[in-house]
Amino acid sequence: MKIAVNTRLLQHNKLEGIGRFMFETLQRITKAHPEHHFIFIFDRPYHDDFIFSNNVTPIIAGPAARHPLLFVYWLEFVVYDLLKRLQVDLFLSCDGYLSLRSSVKQLAVIHDINFHHFPGDVPWLVSKYYNYYFPKFAQKASRIATVSEFSKNDIAQTYLINPEKIDVVYNGCSEGFGPISDHEKALVQKKHTDNNAYFLYVGSIQPRKNLKRLFLAFDTFKKQSSSKIKLVIVGKKYFWNKAMSDSLNQCTFKNDIIFLGRVSELELHQITAGAFALVYVPLFEGFGIPLLEAMESQIPIITSNSSSLPEVAGNAALYCNPESIEDIAGAMFQMYSDKNVYANLIKEGQNRKKNFSWDTTAQKLWDSCQKVLLNTN
Repeated sequence: MKIAVNTRLLQHNKLEGIGRFMFETLQRITKAHPEHHFIFIFDRPYHDDFIFSNNVTPIIAGPAARHPLLFVYWLEFVVYDLLKRLQVDLFLSCDGYLSLRSSVKQLAVIHDINFHHFPGDVPWLVSKYYNYYFPKFAQKASRIATVSEFSKNDIAQTYLINPEKIDVVYNGCSEGFGPISDHEKALVQKKHTDNNAYFLYVGSIQPRKNLKRLFLAFDTFKKQSSSKIKLVIVGKKYFWNKAMSDSLNQCTFKNDIIFLGRVSELELHQITAGAFALVYVPLFEGFGIPLLEAMESQIPIITSNSSSLPEVAGNAALYCNPESIEDIAGAMFQMYSDKNVYANLIKEGQNRKKNFSWDTTAQKLWDSCQKVLLNTN
């Protein structure tokens, strides 16, 4: 079989959620199936690290699709022409973007549809593109894969898709995450927080991630506890807005909120393992990979009691209402003050993490490919 793959988000040293999903699954699938030919379609020069095996042929097909108008051109002309000319059997798109003009069978991985529920939380033109085209992609797809039962139900109900057309392929946790020694923790704290413990947030910085309430909740916690603990924010400022700035500026302890921006993978491993706890309280999430990273690193979790997060964290998290500053602050205070809760959550995390692995993700994604190729449910 000849399988074309949209690999435009495989960018060296810039792998975020979807890019990480591509990297972890595609390297396993291509190596496990040397009998098939995989054509990786990049929209810019690629790194050799992404050519995982001899059965992968890379193609650079510009222009770089990083704007809604270029998305349309790239998919409906560049990709369309390639799929037709190369006579592929399947087009796999791990960011969910499909060529609506193509008659080739297509598998879309739609991680979630947060843009439908929070259209104002991404730039205006991007929001318009997503909300116009993703319903069409969902209908066009021969099959859909997504990363949680929550997202499966959300996609099915919102876009009127038969749930039997949608497969759940949970995310995994990348290699390198794990506990570190007390000495290593001290070095991390010395480097980033002036030798103080810290709560940690990891993820893109945008309104849906609920940072405006997290800032105020942390400030409330600090007033209640008189603790020297810090809040470390790791992630790229994707869509910072005035509400987030106003929230930060209201904080009495805003100098204890430390922004590190994007960090290297090795730094992320160390910063995660060096944290007192992860505080990850988005308003909406299709999965939440930072939860798995925290479990692997043996740090406890505070997270939202909504969307997919309870499905992922199970008993390994302290839950709160993400719309309540007081509830988030209360969870932080409980985590800080109750050693039994703290220790139990770490223990539960060690059990919970066994349910997720990239090997399983890759196998389930390949199963979805097979269903398309063999026309089975």
